[in-house]
Amino acid sequence: MNRDYSAAPSTAGTGGRPQAGSGAMFYLCAECGAKVGINKGEHIRCKECGHRVLYKQRTKRMVQFEAR
Repeated sequence: MNRDYSAAPSTAGTGGRPQAGSGAMFYLCAECGAKVGINKGEHIRCKECGHRVLYKQRTKRMVQFEAR
């Protein structure tokens, strides 16, 4: 997996994964549906409604598994 983030801080086309040093991961609030950026060590809580259930966004790239 390539973890070289050399572009400007943007999440366009990266499956919710931030680029270049912002350090935040983006999640969706289960209650209000807001996109919430959370840094490492920060409390898991929606900044809009205060709800504590957040879903990690699904990746945009294709993931394929080999079945036997």
